[in-house]
Amino acid sequence: MYANAKSNARAAVTVPQLHAMKTRSAKIVALTAYDASFAAQCDAAGVDVVLIGDSLGMVVQGHASTLPVSVEHMIYHTAAVARGIASALLIADMPFMSYRDADAGLRNAGRLLAEGGAAMVKLEGAGHVLETIAALAQHAIPVCAHLGLTPQSVHKFGGYRVQGKTKGAAAQLLADARAVAAAGADLLVLECVPATLAKRITAEIPIPTIGIGAGADCDGQVLVLYDMLGITPGKRPRFSKDFLAGRGSVGEAIRAYADAVRSGAFPSVEHAF
Repeated sequence: MYANAKSNARAAVTVPQLHAMKTRSAKIVALTAYDASFAAQCDAAGVDVVLIGDSLGMVVQGHASTLPVSVEHMIYHTAAVARGIASALLIADMPFMSYRDADAGLRNAGRLLAEGGAAMVKLEGAGHVLETIAALAQHAIPVCAHLGLTPQSVHKFGGYRVQGKTKGAAAQLLADARAVAAAGADLLVLECVPATLAKRITAEIPIPTIGIGAGADCDGQVLVLYDMLGITPGKRPRFSKDFLAGRGSVGEAIRAYADAVRSGAFPSVEHAF
């Protein structure tokens, strides 16, 4: 018999607790996971938030982008992760075109919660997405917004590039961050934006920010699990670090990552833009 992954669990992490962590300047630790076994490792290591990212399209399915990932794929992987989690808050990415309007967003987010077991959904962008964020919030579906480098917009950006580098682009990102918070988002992921801009956004909006390539001043950090274990094929992103190197197990690597985020040792200047 296998040991029960959910035994001896810590208390479940909630959305209000994440907000309280921002208030008391306690760093939020987040990682991606795509299956029950890795999810259980994250939970046991004390990770606060587990994100079932549409990054699975690249690191699990082998695609060149996240665009081929479907709602059915996300429900499947979210349900698998949910079976390995007892305490961490579960966030599921909404895949490309699954929230093209508020009705589609409500329908697909509802499935990710009801069928997948997610506690929150993540949407990329602002603009027309604000209506969907507001509709989800009005229906008590927690929302994580995502600004900066939004991978579903890779063709629009012309590749995976740092965002918010010019004065105008920085002003727009700040305005978008304020807008998603006002629309009802509970969290905001900032990906590949200059550290100084991420620091300002974090200070000026009431909801927690989770950085990935956005410097050390965000309220928390997230990495793709396979990147921080050093097993993603090809070049590791500049903002990531191989926490498995020199350690004996996946669990030790995840605990080292969690400790580094909470202590402020990660990310360092070399991981920022």
